[in-house]
Amino acid sequence: MFNRLQKLQGLSKESCFLWGPRQTGKSTLLKRLFPNAPYYDLLLSEEFERLNRHPSLLREELAYSSYRGSVIIDEVQKIPQLLDEIQWLIVNENRSFILCGSSARKLKRGGGNLLGGRALRYQLYPFVSKEIPNFDLIKALNNGLLPRHYLASDPHRLLQAYIGDYLKEEIAAEALTRNISAFTRFLEVASFSNGEVVNYENIARECGVSAPTVKGYFQILIDTLIGYLIPSYQKRPKRRVVQAPKFYFFDLGIANYLLKRGPVAYFSESFGRAFEHFVLQELVAHSHYSEKQYTISYWRTTSRFEVDFILGDDVALEIKSTEQVQSHHLVGLRAFCQEYKPKKTIIVSMDKKPRIIGQIHIMPWEMFLEQLWGGKII
Repeated sequence: MFNRLQKLQGLSKESCFLWGPRQTGKSTLLKRLFPNAPYYDLLLSEEFERLNRHPSLLREELAYSSYRGSVIIDEVQKIPQLLDEIQWLIVNENRSFILCGSSARKLKRGGGNLLGGRALRYQLYPFVSKEIPNFDLIKALNNGLLPRHYLASDPHRLLQAYIGDYLKEEIAAEALTRNISAFTRFLEVASFSNGEVVNYENIARECGVSAPTVKGYFQILIDTLIGYLIPSYQKRPKRRVVQAPKFYFFDLGIANYLLKRGPVAYFSESFGRAFEHFVLQELVAHSHYSEKQYTISYWRTTSRFEVDFILGDDVALEIKSTEQVQSHHLVGLRAFCQEYKPKKTIIVSMDKKPRIIGQIHIMPWEMFLEQLWGGKII
């Protein structure tokens, strides 16, 4: 049993959307939090067929039911017209719904009814360290943090199936792009941009498509929650800064598979990149689960000064996979502090004990995550 940090607090009689990539554990979470709720699973072919043909069946069946709590509809994006019935039930019958799905893209692009502000929005991410008893960093860096993958002894086939299902169900089935072979090639090339500044022109040349097409492909990854772009921090820059965003897949296990990384061991060639990606996953989830919704950006100047992550305007954060941070590791943070005045400057590292050099706090990664989830970082 894993206690997820997404609790869907404060719903009461409110309705909500719960979005999240496939296999993050949305269905498991909802069944545990609402064990007695009516549950409509649109992944089941018979359930999909009958409600797709006759959306009014939902209203008729709930009229017969005496249950007055939240009604769960899983993979709601598969039947956009069902949302008209749901809105009618919310407005006229004071019903509440938990609408679960892996992507709102089909609803948005098809002009689907997103309930006009009548539903709260939540998101479920892969596991974070705080949710896992006896958390194993190396296991996380190799397997990723999707629940089934993290727990597997060998996640390779699961990752292979996940990518295949994503292409089949999210891309082909919803006709998000007509050229699946080009998109498959794009996925492979985009993996080399994981954690890097995105260069649309270079990726377009490697994929044999146009730069606007590549931008559209990246948007598909973002809309289907498979990846996210980290923007450049550009608040009143004195130095010239790189403006293009960085790209990260939503889970480092997916990046590992697409990059064909070998085993990640402490201080191996791939350890540093995987470690940085892991910390970012924690930050993205924390921003949402804590309801602080702070922005996460990066800072890089054209003269090559760089800080990995800026949290809001208050925290400058560097991720170093070294056992002992030294003065040359501080160059980027010091340059950032000359231009801005963050409230905190932190290096997260493999150091055994915390220390301070000037105004820069050096934290072992375990201590940083404990303080992050304890509300002491931001």
